[in-house]
Amino acid sequence: RAAFGMALHLTRNRDDAEDLVQEAAIQAFRAFHTFVPGSHFRAWFFRILTNQFLNKIRRKRGEPSISSLDDASEFTLYKQMTQHGDRNVHDPAAQVLERIGTDQMVEAIASLPEEFRIVSALYFVDELSYQEIADSVGCPLGTVRSRLHRGRKMLQRALWELVQESSAPSLLSRSKGGK
Repeated sequence: RAAFGMALHLTRNRDDAEDLVQEAAIQAFRAFHTFVPGSHFRAWFFRILTNQFLNKIRRKRGEPSISSLDDASEFTLYKQMTQHGDRNVHDPAAQVLERIGTDQMVEAIASLPEEFRIVSALYFVDELSYQEIADSVGCPLGTVRSRLHRGRKMLQRALWELVQESSAPSLLSRSKGGK
């Protein structure tokens, strides 16, 4: 179930996600002798799943490119909410997340560029630790931290855009008028 959820976040398509999980399961079966007993099986399998996905993408279009982050602000949600009248914003992310649905959160994560979407989905959706993500993706811990930091900044911007599109009146009216 978790593998399918992760595959769905990666591929953004139900059929492709099913194929990806099957391919990863076959690869895991073939490589099971490399699994170290006592280590985290989920992280090991997610690494295989992620590698299968990345290999498929690279074959289709070459190496992924890193996206520009020039317009990603550290405190996007805070700044937007204070500009819309709420001067007592203690946890802007919690306030926004209260007002959007799971589908919108998934949509926001799916809008991130691939290298940030993968670590963000593993962290926010599958609740893996930084080390488990590093093991799953096969990159250094510092790279995971960097991508997650940048992914959070882009996710704030994407969430704010979703809030403006769908529930801005309720968010803004609660912000100005209090609870």
